[in-house]
Amino acid sequence: MSPTSTSSPATTTGKSVFETGKHKTLLLSVETASACSSLSALPPKPLLIATPSEAGEFPVLLLLHGYLFYNSFYSQLIQHIASHGFVVVAPQLYCVAGPDTTDEIKSAAAVTNWFSEGLNKVLPTNVWPNLSKIALSGHSRGGKAAFSLALGKTATLKSLKFSALIGIDPVDGMDKGKQTPPKVLTYVPNSFDLEMAVLVIGSGLGEVRKNPLFPPCAPKGVNHEDFYKECRKPACHFVAKDYGHVDMLDDDTKGIRGKSSYCLCKNGKSREPMRSFVGGVVVAFLRAYLEGDFSDLVGIRYGHEKVPLELQKVEFLD
Repeated sequence: MSPTSTSSPATTTGKSVFETGKHKTLLLSVETASACSSLSALPPKPLLIATPSEAGEFPVLLLLHGYLFYNSFYSQLIQHIASHGFVVVAPQLYCVAGPDTTDEIKSAAAVTNWFSEGLNKVLPTNVWPNLSKIALSGHSRGGKAAFSLALGKTATLKSLKFSALIGIDPVDGMDKGKQTPPKVLTYVPNSFDLEMAVLVIGSGLGEVRKNPLFPPCAPKGVNHEDFYKECRKPACHFVAKDYGHVDMLDDDTKGIRGKSSYCLCKNGKSREPMRSFVGGVVVAFLRAYLEGDFSDLVGIRYGHEKVPLELQKVEFLD
């Protein structure tokens, strides 16, 4: 059975990392392997893959979704990143889950281990993943899972390794002292022994309650600030002012879970600016630490690159 796909055009002009890149993209849905399946190339979890459609070899980004979200909620974000020359793989790690993230960490490791034998087989003809340049990322609880996997908690990789790590508004639990297992934060500065560059993206409204009945979606004490404090150099930290924890998701997130993304978290006026910013700064970071081109990241750092929103904080460890 072949993957299903949709396509999106590339722009012919704008070359900013915050705009659609030069590559036309495909969005592929890949089913998971099963006991009765004869297709050994199928992955251990269902995947949504955004990839350039034209021939070439491209670095790979693994994106882990947030708590109880669907990977499809990130389709616009991953297509933005793919249009700049990256293969972005977003697995559906689970549909229902409790507080323990151990199983999703193991699933993320299993998907990564599958890359060597199966990823090139589900991509378009003449599109090749560069498995020597793999970055790991995650949003919200998926950010916690990404840090856990990078730190070797509960799961390890067979042969491949990550070259960069990205936390998109990562969250380690409900509050300080109420971390979900396995705990990631130690509250010891610069304690993360990662041996790779790290990008941490935060939302200015993530720590603000939407209403008194629910806690903030990214509470103080377990959010991006705390993750960044434990990073070692090289690391960078960007906080988007006036935007919320889920504002990088698709404009139209369907179903009850999609509706809840608008109801449970404090949001900005619209999602497009935050999504463009997250996509752009991820592209700039990947170009820097996977491809050795620091021009875009330096431009954003020093204000030479126009960003689509106001930044509350910009920090670097270098």
